[in-house]
Amino acid sequence: VPGHPLVAENAVQRILVLARQKNIEVKVLNSTSFIDAVLKTLSIDPIDGLKIIDSLQLEKQKVDVSIHNIITQVYNRRVASDVKLKLMEYYDDETEVVLIRAAGVEGEEKVEKVPLYQIDKFEWIDHLTSLYVPPVLKKPRYEFEDLISVMDRLRGEGGCPWDREQTHESLKQYLLEESYEVFEAIDEKDSEKLCEELGDVLLQVVFHACIASEDGQFDIKDVTNHITDKMIKRHTHIFGNDVCSTAADVLENWEKIKRKEQNLKSVTDSMRHVPKHMPALMRSLKVQSKASRVGFDWDNIEGAIDKVNEEIDEFKEVYKSEKYGKIIEELGDILFAVVNVCRFEDVIPEFALNDATEKFIKRFEYMEKKAVKLNVKLENMSLNQMNSLWNEAKMNKL
Repeated sequence: VPGHPLVAENAVQRILVLARQKNIEVKVLNSTSFIDAVLKTLSIDPIDGLKIIDSLQLEKQKVDVSIHNIITQVYNRRVASDVKLKLMEYYDDETEVVLIRAAGVEGEEKVEKVPLYQIDKFEWIDHLTSLYVPPVLKKPRYEFEDLISVMDRLRGEGGCPWDREQTHESLKQYLLEESYEVFEAIDEKDSEKLCEELGDVLLQVVFHACIASEDGQFDIKDVTNHITDKMIKRHTHIFGNDVCSTAADVLENWEKIKRKEQNLKSVTDSMRHVPKHMPALMRSLKVQSKASRVGFDWDNIEGAIDKVNEEIDEFKEVYKSEKYGKIIEELGDILFAVVNVCRFEDVIPEFALNDATEKFIKRFEYMEKKAVKLNVKLENMSLNQMNSLWNEAKMNKL
């Protein structure tokens, strides 16, 4: 083969594998590789950092914009076009790159410096063509590693005073706030806002990992390793031999694996494992779902509705008393029973209540604006008058 036999020669690798299988001794003769020729042509020192990437493996072999990159096997214009589009995810379209054909071959070598967006315009591109991409100082877009570096800088010596004094405890409120803002972006179907808010949540994850790393507990690599390992272990129907035909099968299998991993020996153990700080409606829904999986449930939604009415009747018996603790208990029972009804209808009670609250705000806004038009203050209106405006809002489908 031309060049060094162990550099970018798949046929040689296959021969070596077959030789090992058949116990055949193979002698590899050293020769100058095309990489050596490219380095000489470009006058670059690989000690500054060099990555060699197969053009057909760009999805797996990620470029590193901070060092020299040589893309091999750019053997026709179609491949060059694919390479161009992939590299544009990391580099500016105008980044100056170098196309090199037949590096080191006297009389045949071609070297062309061009903007990245033009690399697929040359007719002479063939199986001897490689592409050199130099390191860049300013990235056109940042990656996950850059966020980690920024956080390390903010938390490090001479960093931001506010960031440096934060703790896991002080950051809890921000994680909660950012999560709710993600919910809002989803409800508003605003993809640009969702992208931004997910970034804010990601920042909180990196922030907590940075603090933990400083304390010698864990770092962001441990976080990504843990969740990746968990996803593989919890999807045995994909990465193992289990069979799950439906989403319900997947959930059941997930719970079974989770109980085994966390040594949850009973349904009660799994109920107690639901975080107490979770919003109460969501927590009660998860607890009820766990009970339902073992058959402790109403036969149909009518039974759940009857239970709501029963709890309301029990509340009526005590609401005029001064037994405040009992009143709280009965109101809690009503809410718990309503969550059961939601579960039968596959409705998330937290979302349903939030939608109802938003509807109330819109109708109240209508009342307030209408009162201004009538030149009257709401507080000076009778309840009947306000109810009339409220019904108008309902008629307007608010």
